Amino acid sequence: MPTELSPAVVFDPGTGLGSREVAARPAGPGEVEIDVRAAGVCHSDLHIVTGDWPTERPLVLGHEAAGVVTATGAGVTSVRPGDHVVLSWFAPCRRCRKCVAGQAWLCTGTRAVENTLPDGTTPFTDADGEPIWPYLGLGAFTRRLVVPESAAVKVPAELPFGIGALLGCSITTGVGAVVNTAGVRPGESAVVIGTGGVGLSVVMGLRLAGADPVVAVDLSADRLAAARRFGATHTLDGATTDVAAWCQEHLGGVDYAFEAIGSPRVVETLPGMLTSGGAAVLVGMAAAEATGSFNLFDLADQGKRILGCNYGSSIGERDIPRLARLYLGGRLPLDDLIGRTRPLSEAAAAFDDLRSNTGLRTILEP
Repeated sequence: MPTELSPAVVFDPGTGLGSREVAARPAGPGEVEIDVRAAGVCHSDLHIVTGDWPTERPLVLGHEAAGVVTATGAGVTSVRPGDHVVLSWFAPCRRCRKCVAGQAWLCTGTRAVENTLPDGTTPFTDADGEPIWPYLGLGAFTRRLVVPESAAVKVPAELPFGIGALLGCSITTGVGAVVNTAGVRPGESAVVIGTGGVGLSVVMGLRLAGADPVVAVDLSADRLAAARRFGATHTLDGATTDVAAWCQEHLGGVDYAFEAIGSPRVVETLPGMLTSGGAAVLVGMAAAEATGSFNLFDLADQGKRILGCNYGSSIGERDIPRLARLYLGGRLPLDDLIGRTRPLSEAAAAFDDLRSNTGLRTILEP
């Protein structure tokens, strides 16, 4: 039977963004019940609100969060009640060919991207008993949720919940883009286009990897100032600078160009920033069906590469604890990435924070 109703931030394709009371059923076999303590507001949520990623059914939004395990279903062995966990939105099946090859971020068996649990169902119902679906298999903008075991990653209890929430998506994506997708080595050069939460995480990852120089590009002076604090050695105003020309003139091209916006127009400019053998890394998620064009001769002749980057090519159960340890050891300045904390009831204002281009994350607390 469902438990008591709790407030949730829901996007309904008919009525838009709003609040609705929802109940979550108890955990079934292979599932974990979570008491949500903090949730980050990410551009992937905003893509739903703006219609860039259409949905045909109502969704409880939120996909980067941290909390405490309150109960587990039959067969769960990796966590137990009382454990602190970060929620990994890309819950792998652990059985498909990609998972067993160590590429869980390319899992072909996950149902998370269909906004369901692994069995195709939802744990949420509204006050009338109608199903509400979990965005990216989580639906973290509420007080309580049920997730598959592979989505609940145990972390040290001393990790702050707000930091843990960011490890669920933006930090793991940005740092992972550097160390997993690109494999940046010390002394290699890079440019980062877009210094929002994910872009700043890319900058942090580049500093962690020992990249130099690191060029950050944005339209906001505040975001560029934040990029310098997070490790950028140079900053450029994208509105007044031909970034490709600057990279070629001052650096002879960069080894890596990271795009953290999801803009097809910007993505098309990345190869022009690269030195021969360089790689463009597509970190930002574009709107569904977006396309781009490139100079194919230049790519082939100069050995340039274009790398897709889903979730920072990360495996949640491996990379999230690793990033937690780096934070606790003082290697990742993640506290500076949180701009403000709001109650769940101020979700609409949190989306306004995201649109304001400060580059910092807003945390919601149920």
